[in-house]
Amino acid sequence: MIGFRAAVSAALLLFAGATTLSAQDVTLSSPDGAVEISGNILGFDGEFYRVETKFGELTVDGSGVSCDGPGCPSLSDFVAEVTLSGSSMMAEVLLPALIEGFALRNGYQTRRELLTEGSFEYQLLREGNRPAARISFLVSNTDEGFADLLAQEADIVMAQREIRPAERKLAQLANMGDMTAASRSRVVALDALVPVVSPDNPVTAISLPELADVFSGKIQNWQALGGENAPIALHLPVPGSGLTQAFEDRVLGSNREVLSQEIRQHERVDVLVRHVATDPFAIGIASYAKTGTARPLTLTGTCGFSLRANRRSIKTEDYPLTAPMFLYLPERRLPKVARDFLAYVRGPGAQIVIRRAGFVDQAPERISMNAQGDRLSNAILASGKDLGVDELQRMVRQLANLQRLTTSFRFETGSARPDAQSRSNIEQLARALETGLYDGRKLVFAGFSDGDGAAAANRKIALKRATAVRDAVLAAAEPESAARVVIEVEAFGEALPMACDNSAWGRQVNRRVEVWVN
Repeated sequence: MIGFRAAVSAALLLFAGATTLSAQDVTLSSPDGAVEISGNILGFDGEFYRVETKFGELTVDGSGVSCDGPGCPSLSDFVAEVTLSGSSMMAEVLLPALIEGFALRNGYQTRRELLTEGSFEYQLLREGNRPAARISFLVSNTDEGFADLLAQEADIVMAQREIRPAERKLAQLANMGDMTAASRSRVVALDALVPVVSPDNPVTAISLPELADVFSGKIQNWQALGGENAPIALHLPVPGSGLTQAFEDRVLGSNREVLSQEIRQHERVDVLVRHVATDPFAIGIASYAKTGTARPLTLTGTCGFSLRANRRSIKTEDYPLTAPMFLYLPERRLPKVARDFLAYVRGPGAQIVIRRAGFVDQAPERISMNAQGDRLSNAILASGKDLGVDELQRMVRQLANLQRLTTSFRFETGSARPDAQSRSNIEQLARALETGLYDGRKLVFAGFSDGDGAAAANRKIALKRATAVRDAVLAAAEPESAARVVIEVEAFGEALPMACDNSAWGRQVNRRVEVWVN
């Protein structure tokens, strides 16, 4: 009885993905009949009822009650229903691959059926081909995904960018809570924005300011980039695409530019890549997972540093245009099968599926000190009177017997808050500590800064950030997990730059916390 009353009083929760039932009278009764709740049933997710009563909307644990009335659902034949809406790139390959992997792991058979206008549905089938869940995909773009969530036409958004302030505000006005809270989004996989050209184009590198000038129309001829005397043909995904919006926010926005009117835009990234690959005077922005036969350009700076998109540079965010792929979740409760799927997505089995699908997984990798050659040579070249060789020697001594994890942490522009990929890394590292992956080992949280300002001050800032990241990881993990690991915090300030400090994006890349392990 106490448990039943607690379930009722805890209620005032909303549900996503629950079976939506037409408003019909039901009566929920405790086993001894002492408590009854009557009202119109609003939903059932296989475990909990949602009922509109004279006291308001209540959520009741179905295991503690019996249901009587025309609206009562079948408990034995319940079919969970979940609708995902948004990014076509995530819907075409990544999510179907993960659903197939989840089904195989959990003993489900799968059936895929086409719906209207390119949308489709996955059915997860129990033994005897009895449906356990229907997962519907509304395939469009990130903009439409958020619009469908706000209109309560979707349960989960597939997004190739972070939620924008206007969308966050609309969600709050719709009583959907704060969509930027840690529990409201999940980084499923990693991708990157990659400038691509034809293999016949002689240009091999471009800086971010040059990239902004090209796509804003300020640079219109390849000759300005060291190429042929020919006009530049511009290609982007369609305006509502998360890739295009991320490019506008992170490249054009930081340089206060707007897109040129002379851009050809494509519904599909693979079509964009084919056009660019066959036109020696074209440039496009593609997904790292879909560069096809086009050739990616290296990002470079005036000081000589260069960064190329690859699996490790995307995992570590050393490449400045990384693009996490998000699932945005409602504040309402998802059915158990959906919650199990989200848990699976974080596990090691899913990381293998993500790699095979062509995207970058989040499983940590180790990079030895011997593999830091380019970074160390850049550090020596960048050292000066404010940062001498002594500090570089101290750094090498401290890290010599350790390996760098690809699990790194960077921060939002002008903020001490970890960015979206780093917030996901905090959760990933916390789970790794809980599972004992680093038991008996030493983890060093090493802080680095840009070179803007005095070296001593930069080292203090880097130490403060490293301490904050360590504290966030420990707060996210079970307390006893930290006792099995030796955890230290260090700071080396501007000693190991990744990019040029004379640009905003270079300073952003250089401000980071790395994790080193023995």
